Amino acid sequence: MSDTCCSSKATEIERLAAQADQRRVLIVVLLINAVMFVLEFGAGVVAGSAALMADATDMLGDALVYAVSIYALSRSDRWKAGAAMFKGIFILALGAGIAVTVVAKIQSGVPPSSALMLAFGGLALVANVACLRLLWRFRAQDVNMASTFECSRNDVISNVGVLVAAGLVALFASPWPDIVIGSAMAILFVRSAIRVMADAAPQLRAA
Repeated sequence: MSDTCCSSKATEIERLAAQADQRRVLIVVLLINAVMFVLEFGAGVVAGSAALMADATDMLGDALVYAVSIYALSRSDRWKAGAAMFKGIFILALGAGIAVTVVAKIQSGVPPSSALMLAFGGLALVANVACLRLLWRFRAQDVNMASTFECSRNDVISNVGVLVAAGLVALFASPWPDIVIGSAMAILFVRSAIRVMADAAPQLRAA
């Protein structure tokens, strides 16, 4: 009886310690994303870059996603699945928002500032690689952390896209690389949203 009790307590302590570790990591990546949203979105407005503003908006979305993940950590599997579903819906909304930005950019036809795109796209890439590294060991923990990792991975891909767009804008003095990369980011977010929601839906029904 005593051994069973101690074993049960040890398991619970390990579980709580893991949750505390996840919470600390999520708070750190939340703060990184919140700060980078302010910096990158401001740079995107000044540069006139759809890709940079889309990437910054995704930073804001991730900050909100991480906040939801923190809330779901100590909740039931149903709560975690619900949090993952919320993230999927939010990522889908971001994809739609990026599409609207791209349409506005097509109408204006003004090339963005490639120098600002390179500088802040590079800064965002460094920040997101740091977040991805922090989240790596939790990527298979549960559906909540898996969807959180998915968001961070998308960010790194988006950052690389912004840098590619910046280089092409500088080379051709055209807004189209920015438009094409912004469109690709919108498609990426929609696909990711569908994947996250598809993973969460069975768990929501089963819970």
